[in-house]
Amino acid sequence: MDMLWNGWGDPAKATPLPDTVTGLLRDWLGVKPQPTASARLEEITISTPALEGAALHALHAALGDRAQSLRTDTESRLRHTRGKSTPDLLRIRAADTTDAPAAVALPHSHDEVLAVLRVCAQHRLALVPFGGGTSVVGGLAPSGKAPFIALDLRHMNRMLDLDPVSRTATLQPGLRAPEAEALLAEHGFTLGHFPQSYEWATIGGFAATRSSGQASAGYGRFDEMVLGLTLATPEGTLDTGRAPRSAAGPDLRQLLLGSEGAFGVLTSVTVRIRPVPQTRRYEGWRFASFDEGTAALRRLAQDGPRPTVLRLSDETETLIGLAQPEAIGSTAEQHSAGCLAVVGFEGTEQDTEQRRAAAAAVLTDCGGRFAGDEPGERWAHGRYAAPYLRDSLLEAGAFAETLETAAYWSRLPGLYAAVRDALTATLTENGTPPLVMCHISHVYENGASLYFTIVSAQGADPVEHWTRAKHAANEAILAAGGTITHHHAVGTDHRDWYVREAGDLGVEALRAVKRRLDPEGLLNPGVLLPAD
Repeated sequence: MDMLWNGWGDPAKATPLPDTVTGLLRDWLGVKPQPTASARLEEITISTPALEGAALHALHAALGDRAQSLRTDTESRLRHTRGKSTPDLLRIRAADTTDAPAAVALPHSHDEVLAVLRVCAQHRLALVPFGGGTSVVGGLAPSGKAPFIALDLRHMNRMLDLDPVSRTATLQPGLRAPEAEALLAEHGFTLGHFPQSYEWATIGGFAATRSSGQASAGYGRFDEMVLGLTLATPEGTLDTGRAPRSAAGPDLRQLLLGSEGAFGVLTSVTVRIRPVPQTRRYEGWRFASFDEGTAALRRLAQDGPRPTVLRLSDETETLIGLAQPEAIGSTAEQHSAGCLAVVGFEGTEQDTEQRRAAAAAVLTDCGGRFAGDEPGERWAHGRYAAPYLRDSLLEAGAFAETLETAAYWSRLPGLYAAVRDALTATLTENGTPPLVMCHISHVYENGASLYFTIVSAQGADPVEHWTRAKHAANEAILAAGGTITHHHAVGTDHRDWYVREAGDLGVEALRAVKRRLDPEGLLNPGVLLPAD
């Protein structure tokens, strides 16, 4: 099934907001109903021409002349236009097709990817790898005036190898996360990578963006799971990873992870796998303040025991009850003062119970109050629902978007305050401030990430309004010592700030890599690095 073209995910899962919530949006934020509905798919035309002529014929041949392996119809091109950020959705709903590809290529193998890359180099066609289409940072909208091809990897969706002795699996890039989990589960294993985009994102996308799943406290980030990669480039094939660790020079795997299609197309990923847990348990803990809860999370992250899932909502996010739309602003949530932490444990029965009991002692000692299993189970049940809520808010006339960052523990309070202040200052209109919520989503021994959710009235030009706010938040992040992105990746939205974070010499080193692997600069131009 294809994702909703002008929203998130499965259209059947989209539900309108309850009247009580729309009333709160009107009263709190001045949200007004949208004067016009979204454009309809069948009514949209694309202003830029579809691919034709010699280049089209050459791509057909590269793909084996199979039917439907090269598409130039309007619907296919629209479904591969940009990603799923709120500005992306607002633009496509307004029938803005300026970033539409000239064609969509659907290869079935590594060799076909190489053939497509050779044709693109010959005909000066840019190319954008396309997995689940879930980018929220402009990672699918290249810069420049040259026509580009969207390389949809959906047919490269097999498990190529499973080694139960070494506990590794080699997966193709177009394999969606639920499909990967199902294939691994047949052999008693799990990858353990469950980001919010889990239902739609792909293995290749996880690697290309350094994804981090909601169970990262226990399973680690995706880049920590990767043991080997195969990359197709216009200059040939690059294979990395002979062993789990090596002292044979700089680790090329780390160079390719997070490269966002700018260096080549990932065609296989070898990952570590774990046994399917015997049990999973999620529970809630409450703290009097975000500072108190943060200190508790730091203690667990540094001294243990480390839960599998560890998250903390600030006072605003706890009060709103973001994970349950029908309960937003309810009396029950308002009576639950302070901050809610979700703590989860997965593993064997014995290990889970031992870690849970030890963690409970630490959390209690840090001022936490056990809130039962219901808050944790509710979070687990709705852990992939937030993008659907975002769509419902857009339909109701509100603007909703997210951003994230990370820093060392000592810098986290200042980073939290700086980003909140920047967002509030730039999104306040007519004396009405936005709703700014935050949670700690991933923890490490030395620091943690902050994930902000913002809701406001759309205003006359919501895209421009958000662009101004996003730029202010980006400036605040760098000034406060945070990284410009923890797991959403760079794309085009963060590119200019990533350049400053990496420094001139670092950027030139990456440019040198790109020139060697992609001499014509055709791979995702303007994404990750500014175009030459």
